[in-house]
Amino acid sequence: MTNNDPLAALSAAGVSIWLDDLSRERLNSGNLASLIRDKHVVGVTTNPTIFATALSKGSAYDEQIRELAARGASTHDAVREITTTDVRNACDLFRETFEATGGVDGRVSIEVDPRLAHDSERTAAEALDLWKTVDRPNLLVKIPGTVEGLPAITKTLAEGVSVNVTLIFSVQRYREVMDAYLTGLEQARERGHDLSSISSVASFFVSRVDSEVDKRLDALGTPEARAVRGQAAVANAQLAYAAYQEVFSSDRWKALERAGAKPQRPLWASTGVKDPNYPDTRYVVDLVVAGTVNTMPEKTLEAAADHAEVHGDAVTGKADQARQVFQTLEGLGIDLDDVYAVLEREGVEKFEKSWAELLDTVTQQLAGAGS
Repeated sequence: MTNNDPLAALSAAGVSIWLDDLSRERLNSGNLASLIRDKHVVGVTTNPTIFATALSKGSAYDEQIRELAARGASTHDAVREITTTDVRNACDLFRETFEATGGVDGRVSIEVDPRLAHDSERTAAEALDLWKTVDRPNLLVKIPGTVEGLPAITKTLAEGVSVNVTLIFSVQRYREVMDAYLTGLEQARERGHDLSSISSVASFFVSRVDSEVDKRLDALGTPEARAVRGQAAVANAQLAYAAYQEVFSSDRWKALERAGAKPQRPLWASTGVKDPNYPDTRYVVDLVVAGTVNTMPEKTLEAAADHAEVHGDAVTGKADQARQVFQTLEGLGIDLDDVYAVLEREGVEKFEKSWAELLDTVTQQLAGAGS
């Protein structure tokens, strides 16, 4: 169906709309509150790039920077206090949504230092520290779904901490993430934690898959390669959803569900369209399925609000069709394992670079405020 309010239609179809952005300016100006009120936004995700951008613009952080400089705060401590302040305040803004949805939505994410992406122990330690520092039940701590991130995910969940697993590109890694989630819940149950209070989403990245695969198809330059451009990302997500259905209908999951556990919802991330030749709402309307989250940058959110056509479930039952896409790609010589490896490496590197920019910005601002 089409709808005069596409975001209402999306929400009615069972998709939780989260904003992939946060800043002090959004909080102070009432912009985020208006998105909650008018655009059906029921959660927020952040990452190092988002915070680096927020800190480099405007004057919203000036007062806190001056206070931190007067206290002689280190750059590390200042970054921690600035980012957790924004996230804590956003958690408070979403508290009503959190309570109204029984803890399903109203969630705000904050990411561990991306430089720890390949250090299991330190990732788990920082996740627990962030959880205690923000001190809000509707927080999600973001942990990258790297090989080293998997045991950190389990360990963090076992402590009763809610987790957003990020930077997932392949269905195989997604299966490993779901296993880490179930293992974490089993350990949490053994430790006496209330499983109903533990929440998790698995952030499966979308548009970057098309960007990388299309680049390789364009290098082939054949009519057969051109014919399959722009199909990999949605097919990948469809296969991921089929894996989700399988795992969360298993006997292992049902035992945890009886103990009060909630499923780890698939979250479609990287939903901003990179190729201007594709519809700007592609990774919204083509990924509609109940019980999922779509986290959108504001540009995508506005496009969806303006002209997204929601036609109900676009994902369930599409696994066979998706496998055909992947068979075609493999037949053309596209090395999908290499695609996923490149995307994960670049994803970690991008967040590390943004973190370095964030540290540099705060260092300069502290120096300027203290002079």
